[in-house]
Amino acid sequence: MVDVIIPVYRPDEKLERLIGKLKEQTVTPEHIFFMQTKVDENEDKKVRALLEQCDNGVITEIEKKDFDHGGTRNQGASLSTADYMLFMTQDAVPVKTDLIEQLLRAMENPEVGVAYGRQLPNDEVGIVECYTREFNYPKESRLKAKEDLEQLGIKTYFCSNVCALYRKSVYEEMGGFVLHTIFNEDMIMASKIIQAGYKIAYVAEAEVVHAHKYTYREQFSRNFDMAVSQQQYREVFEGIKSESEGIRLVKKTMKYLISKGKWYLIPDLVLQSGFKYLGYRKGKNYEKLSQKKILKYSMNKTYWKKEKTDKGERDE
Repeated sequence: MVDVIIPVYRPDEKLERLIGKLKEQTVTPEHIFFMQTKVDENEDKKVRALLEQCDNGVITEIEKKDFDHGGTRNQGASLSTADYMLFMTQDAVPVKTDLIEQLLRAMENPEVGVAYGRQLPNDEVGIVECYTREFNYPKESRLKAKEDLEQLGIKTYFCSNVCALYRKSVYEEMGGFVLHTIFNEDMIMASKIIQAGYKIAYVAEAEVVHAHKYTYREQFSRNFDMAVSQQQYREVFEGIKSESEGIRLVKKTMKYLISKGKWYLIPDLVLQSGFKYLGYRKGKNYEKLSQKKILKYSMNKTYWKKEKTDKGERDE
């Protein structure tokens, strides 16, 4: 039995397409738990009307101040009694009707704790992002285990809740996702799964369309938040090669652009990479920054406001 858990916040038309594709799956989910962050009454009513069209949908409303990348997903997981839980984001649209079937097939190996799918770009993101998707989500499936850390480094822990199927027993053994994290709740969970001796399956046959076209500023902010999460959970990420993966991606992308006669896009690639790196370095040193600068740099400003409130409550 499989349940699907989807956080929902101001969705666009992709969520409707996602729901439609879930209805067509060869393996029908028992429930689809929609964790809906409330915005305003009129907007919430429109979203709720869409979600209520889903026969096996269960809607849980969440106050915006209470949303948390790990905590909200844990709340969804607490509603599920299924053996497997498929976490998805509202903008990930399955390509085929056998998405869940393919992910379940990887679970036939009892050593697999989580299986995640392949993310494909849409037509709007451009050739650089298309190649980045190919780099991070290749055509070949593979299993990753603890012994791969030396060769793969941080990529061993790579796993994305954009589309990831968890074995419920392993999820519970790991204690669920970390609470109050700005980013990377999936990779932090993946690191625990690997360290506990389980394996992670990358299932290239389980495809979803999911990509974003970020501005330079957004690239900076996204990498800032990513580095903050790595710094906050440094016990997970320290001692594992990470930045070298980014350098390797830039070099390979340059070669790819040249091979395709798109050499004129290299300055754009350099700028993108520069903003990513600057964001990453700032995030690594976020503890030395003022609250004003942190709020300026971060993509997830709500997190910091909640962090400040929670810290105030702990200090009282």
